[in-house]
Amino acid sequence: MKHSYQLKSGFQPTGDQPAAIEALCAGLERGQRFQTLEGVTGSGKTFTIANVIANQKRPALVISHNKTLAAQLYAELKSFFPDNAVEFFISYYDYYQPEAYIPQTDTFIEKDASINSEIERLRLAATDSLLSRDDVIIVASVSCIYGLGSPEDYREMVLSATVGETCGRDGILEKLVLIQYERNDYEPKPGTFRVRGDTIDIFPSYATHGIRVEFFGDEIDAIKRIDALTAETEENLDRITISPAKHFVMPAEKLEPAIALIEAELDERVKWFEQHDKLIEAQRIRMRTAYDIEMMREIGYCGGIENYSRHLGGRQAGERPACLIDYFPDNFLTIIDESHVTLPQIRGMFNGDQARKGTLVEHGFRLPSALDNRPLGFQEFLDITGPMIFTTATPGPFEIQKSGTPIEQIIRPTGIIDPPVEVRPLGGQIDDVMEEIRLRAERGERTLVTTLTKRTSEDLTEYLKKVGLRVEYLHSDVSALDRVDILRGLRKAEFDCLIGINLLREGLDLPEVSLVAILDADKEGFLRSETALVQTAGRAARHIDGKVIMYADKITGSMQRMIDITDHRREKQRAYNTEHGVVPQAIQKEIADSLQALKQGAEEVEEMVVRETGESYDVNQTIREIEQEMLEAAEKLEFERAALLRDELYELKTSIEPSAPVKREKASYVGRKMRKKR
Repeated sequence: MKHSYQLKSGFQPTGDQPAAIEALCAGLERGQRFQTLEGVTGSGKTFTIANVIANQKRPALVISHNKTLAAQLYAELKSFFPDNAVEFFISYYDYYQPEAYIPQTDTFIEKDASINSEIERLRLAATDSLLSRDDVIIVASVSCIYGLGSPEDYREMVLSATVGETCGRDGILEKLVLIQYERNDYEPKPGTFRVRGDTIDIFPSYATHGIRVEFFGDEIDAIKRIDALTAETEENLDRITISPAKHFVMPAEKLEPAIALIEAELDERVKWFEQHDKLIEAQRIRMRTAYDIEMMREIGYCGGIENYSRHLGGRQAGERPACLIDYFPDNFLTIIDESHVTLPQIRGMFNGDQARKGTLVEHGFRLPSALDNRPLGFQEFLDITGPMIFTTATPGPFEIQKSGTPIEQIIRPTGIIDPPVEVRPLGGQIDDVMEEIRLRAERGERTLVTTLTKRTSEDLTEYLKKVGLRVEYLHSDVSALDRVDILRGLRKAEFDCLIGINLLREGLDLPEVSLVAILDADKEGFLRSETALVQTAGRAARHIDGKVIMYADKITGSMQRMIDITDHRREKQRAYNTEHGVVPQAIQKEIADSLQALKQGAEEVEEMVVRETGESYDVNQTIREIEQEMLEAAEKLEFERAALLRDELYELKTSIEPSAPVKREKASYVGRKMRKKR
């Protein structure tokens, strides 16, 4: 269906946004493959990209390096394009622990996941929009480079129906089951259907409404869009197309040939294990694969079916899997947000996945073909994408090499200019920092101090507290919930200075910070690279009187480049403000409530229990903290710790509701093993 992009906003491009939009569009029109938008924090890069998409009138894929930033981008673009298909595609797991085997401890960790049904619906809505519309913007995480069902099979499995068509009620029901819809006559939820006489109500897996198909004999008499809750008619339709309920679907005629290939690989693998006197591995792979094959024959699906995607998709060994990008039409636009972080993340996905799966294959938990269920390699990613725009405040070597001179966007709508940078000697840096913290505290302003190690940040915090300063530290060992509370406390002036290592994580958007102090700035390395220094200095760019102090005995190459970049930006920003009479305006940002004080819903009741010592504590808060630790352990591939935390979580939930059974999956081997150790 042909649509046009309609950008709706109460703002017009200002500052250097018009020049950036014009330059980017001109590059696309002359066929330039790579371009870089070098935009400082607060300059409106998303608005610029929205204007480029509207101008080019082509589908767009926007990739972000984490779910939180992806959600922010999705919300912004959705507000800019309310009449177009702006979709969200990230991993649908709230918690994901992939199956893994640790040979050193003979520990197999079963796959365990908590699927977010709403995110799953949004993912399916993304592919459905790509197949049915041409005005589509998909905001995605790096999940978009992971294997997905073949778009050809997906298109082939779409159910189409037209008013007046003769197809029979049973024919529609058979097709619905084939594309993984489940019959549910009691609860209308996405991915289900219900039957009442000559009426079929279908609840698409990607929508919040329902579709009612009414028959007169074998003829479709009417098709209506209905409210999923009340079943009231919202609109009469002439025809419908219903996409499959899952991404991994395939026609029945392709299933048996694929199973034959799986069985042939199984026989070959069993022989190999037996020839190498690995009888346990041979028995293991035979039993696991035979069970999966039986499930596929009986219901057309099995747990972990994606591990057989090479055979199901008819691919050759080593051939890349289909992914979300394959659903896009030709000549779509790709935007890499925060490319200095996102590009390395895309590069790293392949190797990490292959290392984990290689161990599973070696010990008989998966067939070798499972290695081809993987994320794309970096070159494969480049091969299937077209025109690409990198957006970042600190372009890396790859961006510069591919796109040449970046297109600058460094004028902020608020008129605030980049903070000046001062270099002071290392000798006496602690005493000097103490004085700077006191000066800012007297003016009601905040300070950020960066160190090189966690231990240094903790020790420095302890020392400064002893001399009477109000300081706290923040690093990766601090739980996510505590991080939010610490940042909130800084903004509310509960303390005056935050000390940390890499203070670049999202959430550090702190307009009250007027000083960033970088200790040991001349120690070249990741934390004192040009990119890190520029990004760190940007934390003071939200304050009218922002300033950066670097403590060093020599000016390294990274420091000098950072100073040159900042001076260049300040000169251009100051000249623009003078020419246009812009007076810098302080940023006013609401202080959010503490996460630990937020309610999960109106029905939530805070339950309190008493420790053996008699001290009371909030169980729900403890549960949330354990859940967060479990998620972080899984992200770091610390599978044993994640499994242990999961079991503790189950026990805690059971203990506070002894009369209400907690829904719980079968305990994995690692869970039982870790219990024995305790």
